[in-house]
Amino acid sequence: MALGALIAANGEDDGGGLHALAPLAGRTLVEYQARCAAAVGAAPIVILVERVPPALQAAFERLRGEGIGVVPVSDAAEASARFDPDLQVLQMADGVAPSPALLADLAAEDSRTILTVPDDERHEAFERIDDSRRWAGLALVDSALLADTVRMLGDWDLQSTLLRRTVQAGARLVAAPEGMTPFVAGSVDSGEAFDRHLLQSSRSRRRDWPSRFVLPPLEDFLTRQLMGAPIQPAWLLWLAVAMVLVAALLLTRGLNWWAMGLLVAATPLDRLAERLGTVRLRPLARGNLPARLLPPAHGLALLGLAWFETRHGAGWGALVAAAATVAFAEAARIERAGRELGPDLWLFGSRAAVFTAIPFAIFGAWSLLTVVLAVYATVSFFVVQNLVHAPNRD
Repeated sequence: MALGALIAANGEDDGGGLHALAPLAGRTLVEYQARCAAAVGAAPIVILVERVPPALQAAFERLRGEGIGVVPVSDAAEASARFDPDLQVLQMADGVAPSPALLADLAAEDSRTILTVPDDERHEAFERIDDSRRWAGLALVDSALLADTVRMLGDWDLQSTLLRRTVQAGARLVAAPEGMTPFVAGSVDSGEAFDRHLLQSSRSRRRDWPSRFVLPPLEDFLTRQLMGAPIQPAWLLWLAVAMVLVAALLLTRGLNWWAMGLLVAATPLDRLAERLGTVRLRPLARGNLPARLLPPAHGLALLGLAWFETRHGAGWGALVAAAATVAFAEAARIERAGRELGPDLWLFGSRAAVFTAIPFAIFGAWSLLTVVLAVYATVSFFVVQNLVHAPNRD
């Protein structure tokens, strides 16, 4: 479904300046918010602000220079009119800097959803929803509810009123994962706090066991080393694709150890690219081309291994097992697309397959590896099927 974004920018700090102009990593909060919205495919991106001072206009011009179209509006009725009927709308509270990964998860929802944080001292800067929860500053609503809220708004604040109406409409209340709570620009005075928040939130959610247990120290080290380097995050993604494709070619030639070295070296690069995009306030677009090419490239690598094994004594079993692995992995990916499945840490994936292969590579059991991966992918597919289609699933 088409997606738009509504960003509130009317709030002021103690000095009378707009929260939207809070300096973050050399830019402004509103630029970061708009880039995050654009990265998940939101259009239009509507900024609700009563006045546009020169500094805010300059921020809008910089965004437009990057190809991100923002539409400033001065009242709620005009904001509502900018969204087509049946459009889903990302609502972003004034002064909130979200994690790109958190925003992407929210954008993938298919119904009204509100992200929450606990009602405790750490989160007192967030707006209270009930006795136990506060609003994390991010919600997915729809243009129909937005238009209906505007019609009855009167003198009330759109941001809070829309939140209340969304709760009353039965929206899902989803807790923001620990470590991915949005940053509130007006809640602290130190720019260093946001830099620390960026580094923390760039870790995002580690969805597979190598990312959780094996790669974090390397990711953290490389992120710190490359933050100031003139390396574009997209270059790292293309490098990962190239390394996996070269590994696929080497596997067809029987040069398995060289191929395994390339595959292992490529495993952290896509997450490293995401983290660099986050800490530089330029999150990568969802579904970018090199990220889409990585899974098929890993599939080719497995088929290359199976092809070599088939031609050198293993028979057609290895090739059939590899083809089954690719098929079940793709089916599981389609099933779980846009869904938060909860216990998915141990499910099959490209990174998991590479690290599973290491002990088999040590003992040279390459044909057995293809069978094990086929079983791994098949079991993971049926687990995903059960999680997605369970009768008690919301």
